[in-house]
Amino acid sequence: MSDETRASLDDGRTITVRVNGNAMQCSPGTTLRSLIESLGMGKQAVAVEVGGKLVPHREHATRTLSEGEVIELVSLVGGG
Repeated sequence: MSDETRASLDDGRTITVRVNGNAMQCSPGTTLRSLIESLGMGKQAVAVEVGGKLVPHREHATRTLSEGEVIELVSLVGGG
């Protein structure tokens, strides 16, 4: 796991979430927005599901992750 995808508090506590099928460590209190940015998807249009429920874009900056959550990220691509 790269340093970009592992964030931890000074005391070393982390939580584990599953992102697109892969286990990932992050700090308690990590938001969806910071997760998206840490994965290099911050400039893309991204649809997010947590536990099978769509999370509106307006909630990405405030929705924090919890231990064991299952997250699906889908980047949206336009064109024809």
